[in-house]
Amino acid sequence: MIAIAAAWIMVLLAGGGYALDRVLTSAIASNFDNQLDFLLTTMMTSAEIGPEGEVTFNRELADQRFLEPGSGLYYQISGTGYEAFRSRSLWDRTLRVTAPHPDMKTHSYDSREFGSGERLRVMERDVRLPGSPVRWKFQIAQSRAGLDEQIGALRRVLIRSFLLLGAGLIIMVALQTFYGLLPLRKVRLEIQRMRAGKTNRVKGDMPAEVAPMVEELNALIAHNDRQAEEARRHAGNLAHALKTPLTVIMNAAAAGQADLGETVIREARTMRRQVDHHLARARAVGRRGSAHSRAEVWPSVEAVERAVARLYPNVRLDVDGPKDLSAHIERQDLDEILGNLVENAAKYGGGSVFVTVAAQAGFVEFLVEDDGVGIPESDRIRIFDRGVRLDSGKPGTGLGLAIVRDVAEIYEGTVSLEESEDLGGLLVRLRLPAA
Repeated sequence: MIAIAAAWIMVLLAGGGYALDRVLTSAIASNFDNQLDFLLTTMMTSAEIGPEGEVTFNRELADQRFLEPGSGLYYQISGTGYEAFRSRSLWDRTLRVTAPHPDMKTHSYDSREFGSGERLRVMERDVRLPGSPVRWKFQIAQSRAGLDEQIGALRRVLIRSFLLLGAGLIIMVALQTFYGLLPLRKVRLEIQRMRAGKTNRVKGDMPAEVAPMVEELNALIAHNDRQAEEARRHAGNLAHALKTPLTVIMNAAAAGQADLGETVIREARTMRRQVDHHLARARAVGRRGSAHSRAEVWPSVEAVERAVARLYPNVRLDVDGPKDLSAHIERQDLDEILGNLVENAAKYGGGSVFVTVAAQAGFVEFLVEDDGVGIPESDRIRIFDRGVRLDSGKPGTGLGLAIVRDVAEIYEGTVSLEESEDLGGLLVRLRLPAA
């Protein structure tokens, strides 16, 4: 960041310095030419024709440098057939006479005609004076030493000023970058302290630009802690759930009971139910961490409808609701909990099941109704416990509603049992966050 900013600053300053140098140099040179033009005009207004047809001045030019040999300011008036009328400052030198110009305008140019390293700025104009048929060339020249010195001094000031400005800007960018990124270094140190076990969160006051990132980081850490705690709790629950059936099997085997085979099969089924339940929770917990969990509701409802219709061909199954809803849940988990609810309604109902899908204040709501005998209000909480079955005459594990509740809660949803007003049986209300 500092290198890119420094390079860009130098490019901009170089461009700006060049443009400013051109403007100021042009202004100084223009002022220099204006002074020469003024002196040239003074020469022409002071010139007149003498008795021999030569050019003379009716008054001396005011600048004393014309009288000092080698002063750096010279004039010369030349005409065909006449000796050049020169300033005393030229001494024994003569300005080079150029070819006549096609116009009577002022012309200027640089010259090194004296050959001594002295650069001259020459301004000349062809003029016809009253009373003379000769075309006179008025020339005035001045050494560029003073002009070049002014331009050199200006450029030195510009270069030093822009270098100082560039250094100041680069230092400012470096300090801004250093102190601007200082909170990120602070976050890194806090993470190091977390790895060392000295803290469990990123703490300390942070600038407004960094605070949202720290909040999200702490939220992610809290989420991971919850997942780790859930994993430990599930492992403990599974170990506790398997401990009793294993103990029964070991005692039966040690005692040499005659019904050992039946005992093993019965307890193995119990262990399998527990394993299935905890595996379902583990899958849901693992997938919940994805912020992109998204399932189209209607395809899942239709898939469950087709599957349940094949299992219970005598059950009438109706579905209704918008077809463009999406829920914040993995498709596999949505299929599993909907399948449990609809299958229970078909299994324990009187032959009619009605599924309604609707959007409710940031949630997708599923209503699964049947025309069965329903569930007494006193048993609607207990039925969600693992292994609880109110109707033992039909096959099942007693884990379906427990899995539905656990998976829904993992995705921050809810499930409740009510009485269906339309069909008279049970109504299961499932709410999942909308995607």
